[in-house]
Amino acid sequence: MHSREQYLETLREDYRRASRKEKSRLLNEARRRTRLARKVLIRKLAHPAKVSKPKPKRGVSYGAAVVTKLVEVWEWFDFACGQRLVAALRTEVPRLRAAGQLKCSDEVAEKLMKISASTIDRLLKREKQIQRVNRPRSVRVHPLLYQKIPVKVAAEWDTNEVGNVQVDYVEHCGRSSGGQFLHTVSVVDIATGWWEGEAIPARTQEATREALDRIRKRAPFRLREIHPDNDSGLINDLLWRYCRQRHIKLSRSRPYKKNDNAWVEQRNWTHVRKQVGYRRFDTTAELATLNALYACLRLYKNFFQPALKLKSKERVGGKIQRKYEPALTPYQRLLASGQLRPASEKQLRKQYESLSVVDLRREVDRLRNQLFDLVEGKVEEGIRSRRRGRPIRVDGRQRRKDWLRRRQAADQ
Repeated sequence: MHSREQYLETLREDYRRASRKEKSRLLNEARRRTRLARKVLIRKLAHPAKVSKPKPKRGVSYGAAVVTKLVEVWEWFDFACGQRLVAALRTEVPRLRAAGQLKCSDEVAEKLMKISASTIDRLLKREKQIQRVNRPRSVRVHPLLYQKIPVKVAAEWDTNEVGNVQVDYVEHCGRSSGGQFLHTVSVVDIATGWWEGEAIPARTQEATREALDRIRKRAPFRLREIHPDNDSGLINDLLWRYCRQRHIKLSRSRPYKKNDNAWVEQRNWTHVRKQVGYRRFDTTAELATLNALYACLRLYKNFFQPALKLKSKERVGGKIQRKYEPALTPYQRLLASGQLRPASEKQLRKQYESLSVVDLRREVDRLRNQLFDLVEGKVEEGIRSRRRGRPIRVDGRQRRKDWLRRRQAADQ
């Protein structure tokens, strides 16, 4: 295109001075060389090219003094964006100057008060890169295994088919996630609400596989599908091969969508957090006690704790009306489903007849107090080692625990 315009520029003056016959010859030659239409060539050759004048450069309205004070105020307002910072500058600049905290000239203060949001973002672009305020989040590229496992949302589940379970981790790290600590593998059946829990020493692939294998063997139903989130401890080649060998389907939830695992997330609170809290467990004794607690808790929750199950929900105006089925225990829902083998159903009934809700409740409380004693003893031992034998004050939590023990002894 540039060469064509150069050629037409050299031809333009000859074309304007030529006769009618000569113009026709020049047009034919230009058409053959440029392959432009005849009318286009006439317009280009008959009129001189428009020379675009360079636009004058705008002067710098906001110099280094304004940018320096803008960065200072920007840090005071917690690195706010331009739209929020411009609103703060209108009202706070006079107050900051009156208090002597913002020292600048009247000209700089006037410019800070009338600066626009887009100009603020443009002036702070370099500073944001230095401060790394707007760091672009690097999207994690999932391996090919994530492409093999289908994504399933909550609305796609058949809530009447027994054996579709959701799996999740519950961390017992306390206030710090550093070092190695215990995890709970929480498993719940979507149709009946049957819950299983297994504590593992660390969130490794092998430990997770072994925990799921123990849960699969003691569950009264056959596992049809396992549905974890996108955690690499649950979605890996080891678990993929494990499910393929035992003919178990494997699906996953969408990233950062907890509602896709709503059933197991609810049990993480009611069956784990409400029972053992948020303390840090990281010793072998705590691992054994926690698994013993889960062995009793699974019987207590599955056989003697009725739960509601959503039947339908309908939006009426601005409210959602929910209808629930009658409250039943997971054991009762499992028998009512009619999907158990006769031998499993018979064994389940026999197990139910051998259990007592009072004994299970007392055993759960005893194991939970034993677990808390291990934690408290570990903490007190660390405090004693730091304080070099100074006496430790008993807090209100310890007094409540002693009161619970006395009450249990009185009940027995």
